[in-house]
Amino acid sequence: MSRAWRSGTLAAVAAGLAAVVGLAACGAPAEEAAGPVKVVWWHGQVETQAKVIQDLAADYNRTHPGVQVVPAVGTTNVDDMLQKVQAALAGGDAPDIAYMYGSWSAHLAKSPKVYDLTKLVKDPAFGWDDFWPSERAAAEVNGKVIGVPAIVDNLAVVYNKKLFDAAGVPYPSKDWTWEDFRAAAAKLTSPEKGVYGTAYPVTGSEDTVWRFWPMLWQQGGSIVSPDGKTAAFDTPQAVQALTLWQSMARQDKSVYLDQNGEKFLPLFQSGKVGMVIAGPWALLDFIDHKISYGVQVLPGYGGNHETIAGPDNWVVFDNGSKRTKAATDFLTWITRPEQDARWTLGLGNLPVRKATMELPAYKQFVKDFPDVDVFTANLDNAKQARPALESYPEFSEKVGDAIGQALIGGTPVQQALDQAAKDAGRVLAKSR
Repeated sequence: MSRAWRSGTLAAVAAGLAAVVGLAACGAPAEEAAGPVKVVWWHGQVETQAKVIQDLAADYNRTHPGVQVVPAVGTTNVDDMLQKVQAALAGGDAPDIAYMYGSWSAHLAKSPKVYDLTKLVKDPAFGWDDFWPSERAAAEVNGKVIGVPAIVDNLAVVYNKKLFDAAGVPYPSKDWTWEDFRAAAAKLTSPEKGVYGTAYPVTGSEDTVWRFWPMLWQQGGSIVSPDGKTAAFDTPQAVQALTLWQSMARQDKSVYLDQNGEKFLPLFQSGKVGMVIAGPWALLDFIDHKISYGVQVLPGYGGNHETIAGPDNWVVFDNGSKRTKAATDFLTWITRPEQDARWTLGLGNLPVRKATMELPAYKQFVKDFPDVDVFTANLDNAKQARPALESYPEFSEKVGDAIGQALIGGTPVQQALDQAAKDAGRVLAKSR
């Protein structure tokens, strides 16, 4: 499953969420008088993931008789979760816990119904420092912790060993540069065989953009100004990064430009692409297709191999003190290493806590998913989070458009980035 920064539903629901905030704040549901405290858990998972959720809830209920955790899909698609929660807030029937994309944090932080978890996570017993910095950053908005990490990932390079061997190209090393990446892609490319050295999803969405941001960060660049009021990506560093991809695509012809974002991974599986920038979610399909693959950190500038993570969160809604206390106690339990291993590792996802790596389950995980430990170690290279801005989805679209114009249309890189910076600046100004 892709953990890209989702933005498709945000523009449509932002105004609606703001409108119901005041209504939802008028009062919380009355506390239930007797019986176990009910915790309604909207997770949005299906099939195997949903089964794991059900089993975890059943185990908790069995060992905590005063609480009844009730898993409910709430929506069959996590993409729709914000809309579903918005409607529930307006109707006074919000869940106690919901799975929320990290891209929604800035919106959620505005609602008084979103329970502030700062006190919970700052308690030494919770072990907040055991979560990676990128997870903690995505869960906090202006000093308010709005969620506890549910899923974390990051971007690295997955490469086809068979294609590298056939082309006589050495496997990528952990200190490789972007010029090394370009050279390898050129050598792997074989027009007569229909093989590309690498691929880039050019959808104009965040799937395009979040692959670009690490190249800025590696050079000391920023996405927005420290106060979040102006675009900061139109820099020589950004020009250098996008020029590399444009040169690969238009001069070397070594990049498959995937304009719907759904072809480049299947092409990798079929041996038609040598390297893809992807996350751990892709490994299961590669294993199923018996691909001989390897994983390496992103190429770097000046020895900096910074990457990007896309954490999602469990968010608690305030339905009264008893239910809130039960919900936060449950979140504390479910994020313990033993439960984390069941929820994440069993489904091919990275652990959300460092301590989980000490368990036998993690050692088995690495055996089942070769080189997944490279992704886990790569979380140390995820040092920053994308800005927690309500306008980020529209902001991102401007950058995605610029990347597409440069790679597909051949627009000069400086021109494309200048226009994107102007357009993104107007988006930021409009949101203030």
